[in-house]
Amino acid sequence: MKIKKIHHVAYRCKDAKETVKFYKDVLNMDLLLAIAEDQVPSTKAPDPYIHIFLDAGQGNVLAFFEIPNSPPMGRDENTPSWVQHIAFEIGNMDDLLAAKNHIEAAGLDVIGPTDHYLFKSIYFFDPSGHRLELCANVERPGALEKLYELAPEMIEEWSQTKRAPRHAAFMHEKEFNLES
Repeated sequence: MKIKKIHHVAYRCKDAKETVKFYKDVLNMDLLLAIAEDQVPSTKAPDPYIHIFLDAGQGNVLAFFEIPNSPPMGRDENTPSWVQHIAFEIGNMDDLLAAKNHIEAAGLDVIGPTDHYLFKSIYFFDPSGHRLELCANVERPGALEKLYELAPEMIEEWSQTKRAPRHAAFMHEKEFNLES
């Protein structure tokens, strides 16, 4: 089997109309389609829902379910809020800073830009509480290849120690050398 691409990623939302408006106004995503049923097709359970699909660019689709008969929406309280998020790539740093200004003008709190060495990001939350990230890649010749090379060894060390391996420490240190 060979995966071609992610068809769509689906999350729950509190209000489908509010979600469509937010993603259109804040992130310029168009509503592609909506599906509504009184019965879940896969399980046949009687559970009315609306399933909305948004255009996240280049064939990527972000989807949401509003399921009004379920308990109120929450999140995994055992996982820090910074862990689960949806990240979108945008153009360059100018685009990222313009996006930050646009999102703040919409009345949202924005964290960043945060430097992740390969890219810089800003973070904010949608109306349903999903953490969103906008990323702008930054040019670091050789960095991606070096991190790819280090990944298996880092995974092995992490699995044994559950401590952050130092292999990629260069990403967060002032002075870095990709040759070492």
